[in-house]
Amino acid sequence: MTDNITEQLDEAEEDNLKFISIAGNIGAGKSSLTGLLAKHFGWEPFYESVDDNPYLSDFYEDMRRWSFNLQIYFLSSRFRHQKEMLERKGRFVQDRTIYEDVEIFAKNLHEMGLMSDRDFENYEALFREMTNYLQEPNLLIYIRAQVPTLVQQIQQRGRDYENTIRIEYLERLNRLYEDWIQRYPHEKLIIDTDDLDFVNNKEDLGRIIELVEQRLFGLFN
Repeated sequence: MTDNITEQLDEAEEDNLKFISIAGNIGAGKSSLTGLLAKHFGWEPFYESVDDNPYLSDFYEDMRRWSFNLQIYFLSSRFRHQKEMLERKGRFVQDRTIYEDVEIFAKNLHEMGLMSDRDFENYEALFREMTNYLQEPNLLIYIRAQVPTLVQQIQQRGRDYENTIRIEYLERLNRLYEDWIQRYPHEKLIIDTDDLDFVNNKEDLGRIIELVEQRLFGLFN
């Protein structure tokens, strides 16, 4: 069934499928699912810039000082990635969306008093100008995970700069994610992953792939 669906998508006369995006909290498994879906569909993955981010470790040490710098870096990086995807031929899987920057991370920093009103307003204005030139993903996949799951997976990957992330911070992000995903006006798929192990369990991954294919096939049938 998988091969048939992929064939029909490829051969459809009016196929506007360009890219899908994976959204979710820190440690939800976005990068892993991005790679697995890209491999399955034969598309190109676009990963979030993390290891080469010049601000991330400083940010976790002093969020107030580096919040604006970090968010501008992420916004610029994701705008560049999305612009590149739209300009190139092929299909893509994107690790985290540009919308999460303003709706989740910058908003949370502002609410916590770690980003000033002036910086947040400037950031929002820049975001609005950028997104005027972009199109939304054909399908947004939101990986929903509760905080214990996030903490476990963050610990498993062992990034030093993530050792200082507080549970309260993850809880706040989850609340903002839930608010945003309910308001998101375009095509979306919500996947609860607390009881799934799509990295190590082929059946769990197969269930996710089937849901994605059903949604994409319905969109472009």
